[in-house]
Amino acid sequence: MSTSGILLVDKPGGISSHDVVSRVRKLAGTRKVGHAGTLDPMATGLLILGIDSSTRLLTYLVGLDKEYVATIRLGFGTTTDDAEGDAIGEPVDATGVTPEQIAAAIVPLTGVIRQVPSSVSAIKVDGKRSYNRVRDGEEFALAAREVTVTAFDVLALRPEELDVRVECSSGTYIRALARDLGAALGVGGHLASLRRTRVGPFSVTDAGMLGDELMTALLAPASVAQKLFPSVQLTGSETVELQQGKRPKLAQLSADLTDSLGPIAAIGQNGDLIGLVSTSAGVARVLVNFPTAPRNLDETAGRT
Repeated sequence: MSTSGILLVDKPGGISSHDVVSRVRKLAGTRKVGHAGTLDPMATGLLILGIDSSTRLLTYLVGLDKEYVATIRLGFGTTTDDAEGDAIGEPVDATGVTPEQIAAAIVPLTGVIRQVPSSVSAIKVDGKRSYNRVRDGEEFALAAREVTVTAFDVLALRPEELDVRVECSSGTYIRALARDLGAALGVGGHLASLRRTRVGPFSVTDAGMLGDELMTALLAPASVAQKLFPSVQLTGSETVELQQGKRPKLAQLSADLTDSLGPIAAIGQNGDLIGLVSTSAGVARVLVNFPTAPRNLDETAGRT
């Protein structure tokens, strides 16, 4: 029997995000499993999955800011901007690049920037995925997109390699940062390794490993919603009215939420997530309804 919830997975390298989804479908006993943003096969780290009715929360998870740790290799670029692509041109000696030069080159890649995504991204060009166009040998140019890089910190330096930590907005390509850093230094560069360590308030340290025990890490929908949004405790009658599609006036709503576009997490008396709501003069309107959580959900699963 499947259970609704949000699952934090520490994806191993060498498999696709869709491979993880397929495995979780078998473990959860349901086809209804979605993700809040994929990781490339070479990447490891936090992958957030929604199961059954909790897939409705994924819309609110996709756009959260993210944190990565990565290794950038200097000396040559690649066709994919990462270690899986073919080298572009002959490698050059990058051992002479100084920490000061790296620090100066990082400055223009921090803050609100215009970034050209990697050509092997999943961005659609005239309805066709960019990576499929590359595979078919087509020539095209992707438009630059505005992204925000909040932090781009150097953690360690080695000859022709550096470890970095990046905090960024959703839609930022770390491969493109590696490519652009190498280009700015005049030696070329690509992404050698990548690990996603955080998505919004969710950390990879709380994620489960892919295996038979993974489902024990399932987070209850209410726990996740309360991390993302302000919440209101419903009375029994308010719960029933919301479930019936009515618009009750909420008795326990705080003053700052009396008029809110939401989402506000509406929590039932038994701790279930009843829905996400907006309010006007304290009257609730449902944005998204959630079926009552099955009673076989481990009550400790939502604790972090």
